[in-house]
Amino acid sequence: MRLSTRNQMDGTVISVTRGEAMAVVRVRLAGGDEITSSITRDAVDDLELADGVRVQVLIKSTEVTLGIE
Repeated sequence: MRLSTRNQMDGTVISVTRGEAMAVVRVRLAGGDEITSSITRDAVDDLELADGVRVQVLIKSTEVTLGIE
């Protein structure tokens, strides 16, 4: 598949935490860094995301949200 999104990284799901409607998915990138994404539970089910699943992370510069702990 060819996409226009320029920020593409390969990674592996390391955790999926489900909430009422949303889920938080943590991905370890090929270089060892981690990235977290909040997606719907339906998306988790549709993509069959679970620990160990290889994924491709796509980031649109207009869709980045930052947070602090």
